[in-house]
Amino acid sequence: MTKAYNKFFIAGEWVEPQGRDTLPVINPASEEAFATISMGTADDVDAAARAARAAFPAWSVSSIDERKAVIEKIIAGLKARGAEMAAAISDEMGAPIGFAKAAQLGAGIGHFKNILAVLDSYQFEEIRGTTRIVKEPAGVCGFITPWNWPLNQIACKVAPALAAGCTIVLKPSEIAPVSAYLLT
Repeated sequence: MTKAYNKFFIAGEWVEPQGRDTLPVINPASEEAFATISMGTADDVDAAARAARAAFPAWSVSSIDERKAVIEKIIAGLKARGAEMAAAISDEMGAPIGFAKAAQLGAGIGHFKNILAVLDSYQFEEIRGTTRIVKEPAGVCGFITPWNWPLNQIACKVAPALAAGCTIVLKPSEIAPVSAYLLT
């Protein structure tokens, strides 16, 4: 039986996609479909970009403590749903479950933990001589991630963007999308 992942997370809620096309997600070890996903359209991308742009003014001025709290919740969620995440990665990659849990889930959590440590000492403002340097969020980040090491590839982009105060539009690989869905 396949599970349907048929909504997109836009503007803080799960919404129906604009299009109706779906794609089976194949476990490369069994060559069986274990899930289906909705395929996005240009209108879906536009809606996600508009939502990220609308969220940027508030998130970009959030405090370091607020950003750390969000990242800590992500870590807690990954730990709480670790078995489910490892199973999804195993299905997406055809990887042994032990490897998916220890290495792939572990690497994703590691990126979020590392960015917490960076935030403890990162200087968003500094004085060099007579010059004041202020490092500010760049804006909306658009991320397209590859299929290999899916959670790792997402975490190494999403964690620093959140820490910097940027908002995000993420398009994971259609070959390995379930871990992104669970992370969201």
